[in-house]
Amino acid sequence: MKTDRNILVAFLLNLFFSIFEFIGGLFTGSVAILSDAVHDLGDSISIGLSFFLEKKSKKKPNKKYTYGYLRYSILGALITTVILIVGSIFVIVEAIKRFTNPVDINYNGMLIFAIIGVIVNFIACMYTKDGESLNQRSVNLHMLEDILGWIIVLIGSLVMKFTNISIIDPIMSIGVSIFILIHAFRNLKEVLDLFLVKSPSNINIDELTTHLKEISGIEDIHHIHVWSMDNINNYATLHVVVNNKDIHKIKDKIRKECLEFNINHITIEVEDCDEECLDNTCVIKNGKTHHHHHH
Repeated sequence: MKTDRNILVAFLLNLFFSIFEFIGGLFTGSVAILSDAVHDLGDSISIGLSFFLEKKSKKKPNKKYTYGYLRYSILGALITTVILIVGSIFVIVEAIKRFTNPVDINYNGMLIFAIIGVIVNFIACMYTKDGESLNQRSVNLHMLEDILGWIIVLIGSLVMKFTNISIIDPIMSIGVSIFILIHAFRNLKEVLDLFLVKSPSNINIDELTTHLKEISGIEDIHHIHVWSMDNINNYATLHVVVNNKDIHKIKDKIRKECLEFNINHITIEVEDCDEECLDNTCVIKNGKTHHHHHH
């Protein structure tokens, strides 16, 4: 697995680098470098996690996990996101303390660290840039943020070197942290949507239903449920009412139509026109919600 090896390389690079950064932050007295260190440590933990979880998510379905292990991949994204949120808040608090009592900063040291930072993270980014899963996307997002963070530190340390305004350091640090937080919350929302079994955002249920009803022989479609395991593999179940006996052809057409909509795993319940559908629990019918009016 190419992705697995890439993730491992990125993990080791990041782990060593964040240790190197903590030392750098303490040595130069820069909270901006410390904020990048927290960030990088969060990344390396997340990359390590996603390495194991990505591997596990590839396991085939079995009796315990009939849907397979795909959600494990999402777990990595969840844990990382939480780590990043906690780390960022910690850094913001540290930076705010600096406003009241500034610290002397070794600008030259900071400059050297920033240059190395940009280079190392650029290499790590090249390694992870083509990720398929949400997990790998989030890993790569971190890499890009790291490069950005270091470019900011680089510019900041240059400015401070020539102007001596040390308050730029905590300001940069807060900027980077807020940027991380915005992304982290976005990722969190995506993960929660999956766990709350929300319909995949790229699938329009109304449109799907309309398309399916156009298939000849289909009287009605109801109880349509669409969900996703990991934002890549989508599943659907539906009841179809048919008025002719060529059920195989109809099922085939339904499957083809669902594939068009990027749903690759589908369960179909077939009913006759005169058959009463007993399952009344589901309220979505043809995309409209049915209310019972009492007069």
